[in-house]
Amino acid sequence: MSSQHIFKVLFVNQGKVYEIYARKISHGGLLGFVEIDELVFGERAGVLLDPAEERIKSEFEGVKRSYLPLHSVLRIDEVSKRGPSKISEYEGSNVTPFPSTVFPHSSNDPGRTP
Repeated sequence: MSSQHIFKVLFVNQGKVYEIYARKISHGGLLGFVEIDELVFGERAGVLLDPAEERIKSEFEGVKRSYLPLHSVLRIDEVSKRGPSKISEYEGSNVTPFPSTVFPHSSNDPGRTP
């Protein structure tokens, strides 16, 4: 019996927290980015539509793959089933930390001590 992996990804974008679901997550080919592939959204089987999920679905419409900067990703969880995708307000501090570098220091860096 094969199981399908589903990942819940929480990330910050323009002061909002996005919660999306995807089948594939990797470090990708771009240094400092997380690659999100095969986004999963709810089916429109019923008459009832979730406006929050429809908003995310329309925002990612036509997107095959998305690359998120490492410093914007809050959490990635492997879950047993998909929940509702949503956008919520970021309830953090009013101070945004400056993104730290993901590049290692070179050995000939004059400011580095051995």
